[in-house]
Amino acid sequence: MDFRQLETFVTIAKLKSFSRAADFLFLTQPTISNHIQNLEKELGTILINRSNKQITLTKAGEILFTHAMDILNKKEQTLFSLEQFKGKIEGTLEIASSSIPEQYILPILLNSFHKFYPDVRFNVLHSDSEQVVTSILNGEIDFGIVGAQNDIKHLNYLEIMEDTMLVITPYSDRYKSMDEITIEDLLQENIIMREEGSGTRKIFEQVLNTHNKTINDLNIMAYIESTESIKQCVRKGLGISILSKLAVIDEVKHNLLKSMKIKDVDIQRSFYFVFHKYRSLSPLAEAFKNFVLENKDLFQDNNL
Repeated sequence: MDFRQLETFVTIAKLKSFSRAADFLFLTQPTISNHIQNLEKELGTILINRSNKQITLTKAGEILFTHAMDILNKKEQTLFSLEQFKGKIEGTLEIASSSIPEQYILPILLNSFHKFYPDVRFNVLHSDSEQVVTSILNGEIDFGIVGAQNDIKHLNYLEIMEDTMLVITPYSDRYKSMDEITIEDLLQENIIMREEGSGTRKIFEQVLNTHNKTINDLNIMAYIESTESIKQCVRKGLGISILSKLAVIDEVKHNLLKSMKIKDVDIQRSFYFVFHKYRSLSPLAEAFKNFVLENKDLFQDNNL
């Protein structure tokens, strides 16, 4: 096996296409096919099913994929260490993140990380928390930042910071004198809800369950993926919502939105750096993980 063959195999497995892998690696399609044929010949087994329109891995291919990811990441770690020894670290860091970390945590992190590693570039991928987890399990990405923790034994979740979720309303006469709202009162309100798979929605559903309620008991006016769109809809009076404290600091400060707690309910959650337990991180991902964990104080100044 050589690294080029393994890289070709991993790229095909991720992109599920020989032609897309060829474009991604700047190789011709015959070269891509030749890499796979030589790899299969050397290993004495078929790695990729070619009998249907969609590219899938055989059982042997699935086994090789896990090890190939580790081998390529170890290779990158070696090169990274050598470059670090020579005083230069560069490359592109691919980061998958759910909405709230993407909008309100990553900008702080990327700017701070860039000061230490000015030759590193960033590629930020937007996904909800469940999509980030799925992409890690499928080997499509090394790590992600999410706002909910799933009970999946193959994943490591390292806490970055804590967050509070609040009820967000228009800053109007009806709401501006209120400091809290009851679950029963929420049932009478028009609600704007995040999409399924969102960490914010998942945690709010857990709160409802503890009060023997479900999302079906709410008067849902809209399901919206974008936090910024939700805030604008709340300001226009379409309904109220449940959002991260991080997401509404500026609007609350300038009386554009009103925030309040649910009576007798303290909705706390954490944001996590999540990665696969049994797969080596790429060197840049490892450096970024360590940087995040060593600089949690970057997020302490977020009080409303």
